[in-house]
Amino acid sequence: MNQTVLITGASRGIGRAAAAAFARNGYNVAVNYCKSKEKATDLANELNGYGVMAAAYQADVSDKTAVGEMFGKAEQELGRISVLVNNAGIAEQILFSDITEEKWDRMFAVNVKGAYNCTQAALSSMIHEKYGRIINVSSMWGISGASCEVHYSASKAALIGFTKALAKEVGLSGITVNCIAPGVIGTDMNSAISGEILEELKENTPINRIGTPEDVAAAILFLASDKASFITGQTLSVDGGFIL
Repeated sequence: MNQTVLITGASRGIGRAAAAAFARNGYNVAVNYCKSKEKATDLANELNGYGVMAAAYQADVSDKTAVGEMFGKAEQELGRISVLVNNAGIAEQILFSDITEEKWDRMFAVNVKGAYNCTQAALSSMIHEKYGRIINVSSMWGISGASCEVHYSASKAALIGFTKALAKEVGLSGITVNCIAPGVIGTDMNSAISGEILEELKENTPINRIGTPEDVAAAILFLASDKASFITGQTLSVDGGFIL
């Protein structure tokens, strides 16, 4: 029987590329989305073409009740979720002095509480089965910090701490917990960055190019595989050498 992966924020960007990578490798895929129903449904239909089962599930990951309902439906339709990819996230460039309490709380609600909600929903089954893979998508700015992105950087740093602590707690249950820290990736989230700034970021990347969602998806797939069974609590930077 195929394993099932649930990927949050899977309708576009890194999540979409990861969904395709898992489907190509025989996983059933639960495609989570918040607002992009059409894109998520189209993706699920596309993934079915790989001979696996895939379906789209709506849930704001910051809403614990909605997350619980999503997991229930996904497991009923696609089977037990053995791999969770906490990819859903939001970003914003703004001076720290202009970050309102509402903006701060929303950033952490999606980027951190979302991972908490989804991981809690997935863990009981993983612990029962003595097997599971949890991959959290952080950012290189969670490692180094970024000017004018204090709330984003702080939320992504929190995911790294979350990963390290949880890995120690659930390792004896056969569950690995790892983190991906993407660099500058060509996604919708970065589409607002000017061409001049993107060129500067590329020049500061030793590999001298902007990353692709597929670059990150390959790393996520690896950490979910048996080849990574002795790797846990780690943060894998997929940034072309930007942060060394």
